[in-house]
Amino acid sequence: MTDLLLEAARRRTFAIISHPDAGKTTLTEKLLLFGGAIQLAGTVKGRKAARHATSDWMELEKQRGISITSSVMQFPYKDCMINLLDTPGHEDFSEDTYRTLTAVDSALMVIDAAKGVEDRTIKLMDVCRLRDTPIMTFINKLDREGREPIELLDEVESVLKIQCTPITWPIGMGKRFKGVYHLIDDSVHLYTPGKGSVRQDVTVIKGIDNPLLNDVLGDHVAELRDEIELVRGA
Repeated sequence: MTDLLLEAARRRTFAIISHPDAGKTTLTEKLLLFGGAIQLAGTVKGRKAARHATSDWMELEKQRGISITSSVMQFPYKDCMINLLDTPGHEDFSEDTYRTLTAVDSALMVIDAAKGVEDRTIKLMDVCRLRDTPIMTFINKLDREGREPIELLDEVESVLKIQCTPITWPIGMGKRFKGVYHLIDDSVHLYTPGKGSVRQDVTVIKGIDNPLLNDVLGDHVAELRDEIELVRGA
């Protein structure tokens, strides 16, 4: 295999799509941060002391806090070269998003935990379905008050007409949010509030039956174990 073919084979291109204000650009910024492409995550229409999001390069985007055009950011991750596309969510700029979706391997659909599936979510899912584009759904804003995860899961399946298999599961919601449990590798990833702009080490505890969880999660641990048993049995 030639160098060109080898380089092409390691490329992974995916778009982040959502209804407006679900947190698409903020998630893009965090992926760049944890992928090592940037050292400090920017904000969408944030404080004067904060830097703007990397994908919001137009002055109007910075002023209004919305994505107007699609932006592509590239960075290496493990053995792959990632092409990450942040797309406009507003219907006024939808044609740009639709064109972008013709060039991706997969899409990450962001859903607001409080609002669930919205109008643009449905339309974007239809566009992806036309091209058989694989979809991963990301439930955002778990640290704010929102709907129950089981309810959100049912809505995604019934409204978008897709079968869902959870990979991670939230530990509490809103003010009670403690982190997420990874169902595949059986590990708990603890959440630290207020430190999302810089990369930091995450506390990971292996095993849902690990006695350490009783000390860290307290009363939450019994609820988590019950929910995971329910999810795995579904």
